Amino acid sequence: MEEKKNILTYEGLKRYEDELENLKVVRRKEVAEKIKEARAQGDLSENAEYDAAKDEQRDIEARIEELEKILKNAEVVVEEDVDLEKINIGCRVKIHDFDYDEDVEYKIVGSTEANSLEGKISNESPVGRALIGAKKGQTVEVETQAGVFKYKVLEIQRS
Repeated sequence: MEEKKNILTYEGLKRYEDELENLKVVRRKEVAEKIKEARAQGDLSENAEYDAAKDEQRDIEARIEELEKILKNAEVVVEEDVDLEKINIGCRVKIHDFDYDEDVEYKIVGSTEANSLEGKISNESPVGRALIGAKKGQTVEVETQAGVFKYKVLEIQRS
């Protein structure tokens, strides 16, 4: 079975590459030093520092593996090539939320990069899926478990 492509913006790709580099070059050395220091204290069976350092090492290695998998299957959206006639991944959109009678801005990104606290919504989320392909001035309806929500597209721009 072919693995799912991880759609990333250039910004997301760079962030993941930087995190991976930091984990491999800096954090691995720090944890190795912690383990070495904990071993020097003697009996490892009751050594909390050793256990904590080994747990941290395991977490770092798991994150490295996860990042390598994300990057191996990455497909980067070239934001300069995004068609601003309709909403697509890599766009920043301003929409009017009829239920809350307010304007909100989102950046449409792949699911790997989604972070609602940063205003980044996934193209696979209900709102993201409904917005993909919509044009300025168009009203879209989003069906969710909480009901149907209506949004009007006000602006489409590059991020």
